[in-house]
Amino acid sequence: MVEKNEVESGEKAMILLQSLICYLREKNVLTRADIEELREKVEARIADAESQLPCASALASAAATEMRELEQFCGRKYGGKHRHRAN
Repeated sequence: MVEKNEVESGEKAMILLQSLICYLREKNVLTRADIEELREKVEARIADAESQLPCASALASAAATEMRELEQFCGRKYGGKHRHRAN
């Protein structure tokens, strides 16, 4: 069993947020398109972070990777329509 002290608060927050997104998708509060839009917003933060300190860029990139993986997981598990992209 994992002790309370062994899990960092950032890891706890990530687990809670991923669980919340999956729960909201399961209950059809969020659509697949909503999750895709959220991923795009997270990815947009990379450009903002690159103008800041290098550590901010690394954190934004890691967050975008996590969001892509979560989007793919939710897409496989719950399906749904993709977001309509404007050309």
